[in-house]
Amino acid sequence: MSSSDLKFISRPTSTLKGTVRVAGDKSISHRSIMLGSLAEGTTKVSGFLEGEDALSTLAAFRAMGVEITDPVNGQLEIKGVGLNGLKQPDAPLDMGNSGTSMRLLTGLLSGQKFDSSLIGDESLSKRPMSRVAAPLSLMGGQINTASEGRPPLQIKGGKYLVGIEYPMPMASAQVKSCILLAGLYAEGETAVIEPAPTRDHTERMLRAFGYEVKTEDARISLRSGGKLIACELDIPADISSATFFMVAACIAEDADLLLEHVGVNPTRDGVITILKLMGADLVLENERMVGGEPVADIRVRSSKLKGIQIPEDQVPLAIDEFPALFIAAACAEGTTVLTGAEELRVKESDRIQVMADGLKVLGIKHKVNPDGIEIQGGQMNGGQIDSHGDHRIAMSFSVAGIRAKKPIEILDCKNVATSFPNFVELANVVGMSIETSND
Repeated sequence: MSSSDLKFISRPTSTLKGTVRVAGDKSISHRSIMLGSLAEGTTKVSGFLEGEDALSTLAAFRAMGVEITDPVNGQLEIKGVGLNGLKQPDAPLDMGNSGTSMRLLTGLLSGQKFDSSLIGDESLSKRPMSRVAAPLSLMGGQINTASEGRPPLQIKGGKYLVGIEYPMPMASAQVKSCILLAGLYAEGETAVIEPAPTRDHTERMLRAFGYEVKTEDARISLRSGGKLIACELDIPADISSATFFMVAACIAEDADLLLEHVGVNPTRDGVITILKLMGADLVLENERMVGGEPVADIRVRSSKLKGIQIPEDQVPLAIDEFPALFIAAACAEGTTVLTGAEELRVKESDRIQVMADGLKVLGIKHKVNPDGIEIQGGQMNGGQIDSHGDHRIAMSFSVAGIRAKKPIEILDCKNVATSFPNFVELANVVGMSIETSND
């Protein structure tokens, strides 16, 4: 079912039980391909997310001459070509729906000797890329964008890059990572100063490949001249994907779910903090380190959630999880208030407005603000929701079906395959009731 009219129909249910390992972490899967390709030697990866976004990254590096085996049950091998071994692709590199691929590759490609261009699907072609083009130009790179700083991107090769110290105007792991990857090719030291902590998968993985990265408070820096050495990577389950099951277990009447091998990186665990503040019965078990990343099993049981003022310091640590958290807020007693989340407006969709539109259909009272939303908990009705092709919106309203009075029909769900190809299958295994339809 790949056509754009794929829809989900989610029906009310009460009991969720079982043990689940959700799809591999998307952010780490992207970076495993990028750094494995630039390493010396063969990198072995397990837990790789075989979703369309990560496969776009894989296809791009194959197009630049890197030998990568087809993923089988999340396992693959990458024959690295070294930092300077990439070859000019024959055609524009298609990033599909993946903003991570486009922004990180822009940094990496700005340091190559060859010209390249990056394109994407309709949704990605609307997303802002000046935020990476601007700092790269300060380093000596040349990135030409379409109107209003949007894709497609033309990247000139053979440019002499110099390291910069860049105070980031807003917290963004993609912008930070883009600059650090360009820094691998820049003269001297490249440093980024973050206004708030963001996910640090790039720094952790560079270190896993033997490359020195310094983190001093909000300043992250590296110097060129090093090399990446192949290693083995076991990618944790994606906390963003696990979030749908965490919220589902919180709002179901009779739930006891164990989510296995979930990445609980401290730059990504805002959703756990926020759910606990709302009163979630959520416990981390078997905490351990795997390939430089902290991992745990997460047990979640039915909970009486209450509305809260979401702490602004948690917003960057949970930025991708807010669509699902909005559903938790809709099922909570009282009002949940989110502020400081302007970044949500420039994701795959304007996630504040699209979620608000869906909550309105379901009869949930709310007030939209420029940087967030206020959601008053209540009884959800059924209805038809337009996901606007945004995978996280589609999955969030699928979870809402658990507590709705009547079925929820969600339109334009094909992009769920970008991050969580077996979402519906796993959801139904633990007791949700979601059917797919292509009519």
